[in-house]
Amino acid sequence: MKWAEVRKQYPERIVLIEAIKAFSKNRVRTIEEMTVVEEYADSKEAWIGYKIYHKQYPERELYIFHTGKENIEVIEQYFTGVCNRI
Repeated sequence: MKWAEVRKQYPERIVLIEAIKAFSKNRVRTIEEMTVVEEYADSKEAWIGYKIYHKQYPERELYIFHTGKENIEVIEQYFTGVCNRI
């Protein structure tokens, strides 16, 4: 599905989507094709759902969006964490 189709099918909802076809350019992730995994009434439920799916399928590219947004944009941020080795 395209984002416009998702918005039409799930108006004013929070959706958990999986990116099927996406690319990155200048640290912006563009999702061309997606599928809706779940829909939610509020963001708290959506984050709980995201955590469950991500734990089961860490290789899947999952995002949460509100369909009220005309366009979606994901800004890539690179993790520079601290590693404690004993």
